[in-house]
Amino acid sequence: MKDRILYVRLPCNPIFPIGVVYLADHVHKCFPAVEQQIFDMGTVPPLDFTRALDSRIDSFQPTLLVFSWRDIQIYAPVGGRGGNPLQNAFEFAYATNPLIKLRGAIGGARMTATYLAELRRNEKLVKRGLKRAQRHQPDAKVVIGGGAVSVFYEQMPQMLPEGAIVSVGEGETLLEKLLRGEDFSQERCYIVGEEPRERLIHEQPIPIEKSACDYDYIEAMWPEFEYYLQEQDFYIGVQTKRGCPHNCCYCIYTVVEGKQVRINPADEVVKEMRQLYDRGIRKFWFTDAQFIPARRYIDDAVELLEKVQASGMTDINWAAYIRADNLTPRLCELMVATGMNYFEIGITSGSQELVRKMRMGYNLKTVLQNCRDLKAAGFDDFVSVNYSFNVIDERNETIRQTIAYHRELEDIFGADKVEPAIFFIGLQPHTHLEEYAFKNNILKRGYNPLAIYLPWVALKLLWNPGRLGAYFGEVCLAAMKETPNDFGRGVMDILERQLGRAPLAEALSAPVKTPSRALAEVSS
Repeated sequence: MKDRILYVRLPCNPIFPIGVVYLADHVHKCFPAVEQQIFDMGTVPPLDFTRALDSRIDSFQPTLLVFSWRDIQIYAPVGGRGGNPLQNAFEFAYATNPLIKLRGAIGGARMTATYLAELRRNEKLVKRGLKRAQRHQPDAKVVIGGGAVSVFYEQMPQMLPEGAIVSVGEGETLLEKLLRGEDFSQERCYIVGEEPRERLIHEQPIPIEKSACDYDYIEAMWPEFEYYLQEQDFYIGVQTKRGCPHNCCYCIYTVVEGKQVRINPADEVVKEMRQLYDRGIRKFWFTDAQFIPARRYIDDAVELLEKVQASGMTDINWAAYIRADNLTPRLCELMVATGMNYFEIGITSGSQELVRKMRMGYNLKTVLQNCRDLKAAGFDDFVSVNYSFNVIDERNETIRQTIAYHRELEDIFGADKVEPAIFFIGLQPHTHLEEYAFKNNILKRGYNPLAIYLPWVALKLLWNPGRLGAYFGEVCLAAMKETPNDFGRGVMDILERQLGRAPLAEALSAPVKTPSRALAEVSS
């Protein structure tokens, strides 16, 4: 029986499905005779979900269904579908006006209903898809993967059919073994009905050699591909590396992708970009966890950007997450010359003391100097700086330090070019922060991280604990009211009015004994 794989990206916001595309490309290079199709439900109207899924399965008759489930814990501390979770949570928890509190409760109830409905809908789509495929191919199998599945893999059995294969992290070698009929029990996966191995997500992925995606093939087997080429607003994903070597206390990338950084050859990355460029794409998002994860990878970034510069793609723009402490003057010149028009810095705090306590490895003084070099090289576009207030050991002094640091960034780039993105850390499973929460009785072991429909769970997973919680709730509510279209700057202005600003030198220094004792115990 000839193998036929149907990749189904379950409904989500229309973001280019780079993971599914790379999986299909890899399988085609290893097994050119295998027939494949991508069915992207992010491009399908909601009322047509089941009809469209049935129709595609009936016409293609797959022997293997591979579902990509991107959004599971839909609750996030930023604006999203069905409303603004941060606003709803803070109105419900911290508003003093009973009418505002009621509005937050109603908004939260609506979002909860949306969240539960989407979970149930996707669960039904997976089960319906498998049952439909088995009408045509009785031995059809199903694999479920994706970034969110990897994080919440321990909660997946309650939502999936018996015998489904849950893929954690990268799926290339798993699919290879499935297609060869080999034993895959040692892959980062498990079968629903069996217990997953202890600490499965912490196992390191098997490195694979990554070559340029064959977009002639992808275009031929993916009917919805043109959807992402119609509008020039889309940033199309291109991956230059996998893995992240850092230990940031709240981040899940380092366990999902592994700590070993695997660099894709620069020539192959440029070849992939060129294929998209020839199809009219002019905006690229480098989908790496960090574009320059550490100083040892600076030469790789330089090589890539030099080859982009030499490629003749002179009218492109690109963006990425960038650890700005790893910039050099040469890299800054290349970033400007190759069209970088936006980047994000995830420093989380402008206090060097707190950055160290969160194990982030940033030297904030170096970040500032490198940003000055970037500006001197001619960068005149936008920077998003992520701040998560009320992190471990936050207090008035560290808030004032963060304000001082942010104002210095504004002085470098221009206040209109620096967007403070205010996040409250989402507490994720398998992180050091989760262990910290267990040890400090903020969470109890065995809790369900998908139970965000319970207010007492949701408010704990939106990390804003302790005596500063109510204060930040009030500040955020005031900013939402005063500057609803410029929330981040509004928060910074209110904090500076109320607490003042520290000298910059104070923000850039840290006491000798900086590790949080509880976090240090967890990390060891």
